[in-house]
Formats: sequence, C-alpha cells, structure tokens
Amino acid sequence: MTHRTAVVVGNPRPASRTLAAATYLLQELTGADPDLVVDLAAVGPALLDWGDPGVEALVDGVAEADLVVVASPTYKATYTGLLKLFLDRFAAGRFRGVAVPLMLGAGAGHALAPEVGLAPLLSHLGASVPTGGLYVLDKQHDDPAAYADWLVRSRPLVTALLDRPRLQGAPA
Repeated sequence: MTHRTAVVVGNPRPASRTLAAATYLLQELTGADPDLVVDLAAVGPALLDWGDPGVEALVDGVAEADLVVVASPTYKATYTGLLKLFLDRFAAGRFRGVAVPLMLGAGAGHALAPEVGLAPLLSHLGASVPTGGLYVLDKQHDDPAAYADWLVRSRPLVTALLDRPRLQGAPA
C-alpha cells in the first residue's frame, strides 16, 4: 500500500538538525524518503500572508498526508512560533493522517514538551497521534540510538494504522 508522507519542520534555521532528525525518523518508520518536506525556514515571510497560494498548497499537502512527522526545536519549553504560524492555517479536524510529534532540545528538562504542547495541538487539528511524542537531545540528533527505543515501541503501531482500511472521506 502506498502512503503519502510529509515532514514539517519549525526550526528557524534552514536545513537544520531538526530537519535531519525528522527525515531520519520518517525514513525509519516507512523505509522511504518523505513525499513532501516543509522546511518552514525556507517558507519565511510567506507564512504571514494568509492569501499566499504556495503556503496553502503546503497546508493542503500536509493535511492530506497519511503520515506526518511534525518537528521543532524546543524554545521556552514548547515548539517555535514559526511552527505555530504554519499550524494556525489548519482548521480543527483538517489533518487526516497519523502525526508524530518530534522535538529536539538541549536538556532532558523539557522531555515532556512534545506530549504537553505539540501532541494535543495535532490531535485537535484532526491527526491521530497514537505513539506519543519523541524528544531527542539535539547533540544526539544523528545518533540512531536516540530513536531506537521509541521506534521499537511505535513503528508497529504506526504501520498498523497506515495499513488499516479507511472509510471514504473519514479521518485517519
């Protein structure tokens, strides 16, 4: 079964460690590269223009994806304002797929940030968030061991959800 996948990254630096981590996580979950990569640093000021067709096309692509890794560095114990600007474009219920919240941070003190802030928001927007969020220390973003335990627990659930039959027009 073919699934549409996306990575959304709210790091203000283009081509960031957060982007590398999100892409790695999606590849480990699916065995393939993402179909859509939204590096919000590259979108820039267009996020402030609610009529921008390019941003709306990105929103549509993410909303229709079967699996989306939504990633952000941890700023002030939560996701970035850049990611918030993008997610504000989604009406409640607009997401249709499975979402995986991923956050990177400098210390373990913010390890609950994906669960406390990002996962509830993604659920509100309509995504299924079955696995719980993943928090990775930014200095370990390129270490497969930082993802291994989460992947062992979560990969079977994500795979099962992606492979289940879906009613026409029903959310994931």
